[in-house]
Amino acid sequence: MTKSSLIKSFLILFTIITFSACTAEKKKRVLNFAKTDLAAEHLIPKPLKIIPTHGGFALDEFTAIYTSENAAGFEEVGKFLAQKIKAKTDLDVQVNVDEIPNLETVIYINQADSTDLKGPEAYQLYITQDSVILNSNTAAGAFRGIQTIRQLIPVTSNNTLAANKIWTIPTGKIIDNPQFEYRGAMLDVARHFFSVEDVKKFLDLLAYYKYNTLHLHLTDDQGWRIEIKSWPLLTEVGGSTEVGGEAGGFYTQEEYKDIIAYAAERHIVIVPEVDMPGHTNAASVSYPILNGNGKTPRLYEGTQVGKSTFATRKDTVYAFIDDVVREIAAITPGPYFHIGGDESHVTQKNDYIYFVERVEKIVQKYDKRMIGWDEIGQADIDSSSISHFWSSKKNALDAVDKGMKVIMSPAKKAYLDMQYDTLSKHGLHWAAYIPTDTAYNWSPETYEGIPIKNILGVEAPLWSETISNIEELEYLAFPRAIGYSELSWSTQENRDWENFKVRLANQAPFLDRMNVKYYPSPLIDWKKSKYSYKEIEKD
Repeated sequence: MTKSSLIKSFLILFTIITFSACTAEKKKRVLNFAKTDLAAEHLIPKPLKIIPTHGGFALDEFTAIYTSENAAGFEEVGKFLAQKIKAKTDLDVQVNVDEIPNLETVIYINQADSTDLKGPEAYQLYITQDSVILNSNTAAGAFRGIQTIRQLIPVTSNNTLAANKIWTIPTGKIIDNPQFEYRGAMLDVARHFFSVEDVKKFLDLLAYYKYNTLHLHLTDDQGWRIEIKSWPLLTEVGGSTEVGGEAGGFYTQEEYKDIIAYAAERHIVIVPEVDMPGHTNAASVSYPILNGNGKTPRLYEGTQVGKSTFATRKDTVYAFIDDVVREIAAITPGPYFHIGGDESHVTQKNDYIYFVERVEKIVQKYDKRMIGWDEIGQADIDSSSISHFWSSKKNALDAVDKGMKVIMSPAKKAYLDMQYDTLSKHGLHWAAYIPTDTAYNWSPETYEGIPIKNILGVEAPLWSETISNIEELEYLAFPRAIGYSELSWSTQENRDWENFKVRLANQAPFLDRMNVKYYPSPLIDWKKSKYSYKEIEKD
């Protein structure tokens, strides 16, 4: 924390103490009887370190939020927290207001330059009876910290003896930092299309559990879902259907930018994927000149894979790819571009390698870092490119040998579209059945011998062959996505299934408030709220 920040913090604390000295004794007595244990809170993902002091901070109508002056993004973080407090408690907590009558408690979101904060998303919380001080070097770290604050706020006021409603937050210190820099989920909008509003709701849920990446699988055999102005038939023709023969759909570039902006407000990076050279029937049926499998392309509404390929030796194909990457990169501020590269079964191996190496240069031309499914490890590509491990240990280790980073998404452990069990309403099981405990009980740090120094992070992909609406999406994603958030954030020694399943059980009130149609795993003793979704505004 800088000297000026410390001075401001002390001034704020002095103000709090002054106001608190004038506070009615009735409120203080209630707080003294409302002692709580910070270490017993049901936080997910589990923080690195929690030190309880067994007191209570009063969140009420006399609370205000202040943020560091001239710190980029910090005021927006404060306003985001105020909005979520309003939604959960109906309290109108003011942000950076000069004078507040009867001010008693303060939440201060501070930009610090402390070397104790290891990494851009690290944060520290200091909670006393009078103040909550959140320190972080960056707005992204502050945003992760306010998710912890949100989780600490009780569902209902818990001081019934007070004249005004009070939500008591337990006091103590939290020191926290993510284990992996990349913590993602993937949504396949190509097999079945999901609306902008569906994607936004998914982003809201991911943000609450400290995800920082959403990978959108935008193209496949069954649909092309992103407008490319220089090749308009991609959406007009290729976006016209989906698995099962429904109408499909696509995002205009303006709609895509809307998703990007919504994610950015939650400090989430969007990773666009254009899958190639396989999984390309929707592109080839739109522009047959791209086709390389020797068959007349037709719209495809099934679920089989591996039958399509681009004509990998045609310069026209690379002119097309250059246009696609250029247009998408121009409206995607994140550092990544995913080229797919999986299951290109009818592409000759030498043609596949030639393709990946050439496309990598196109991606780099537009200042993006290439990601591809683990098959790309067969090519001679740059160490800056990233292998997305889903199936082949050999491919992933080949990438490691090239000095590449690896995203861990092993299908047997991390695929959200796998059925929970034989009774699951949705999903597949070609890789495995993945019940809630199996999803949690594996170690990305040691899986298949991938060195931890090469692991960029963890991603939970949700393929959409068997789902077509937000309720079915939520059934497959939750609660497992909550567990994957902890696998990517919390250290291995801080993870324990018996402890996690208790904390997971207590996520039910939040999920209910968000109207999430999650799978009620029988392994979990869900702590259902007595309040219905209709009685509590979305958090």
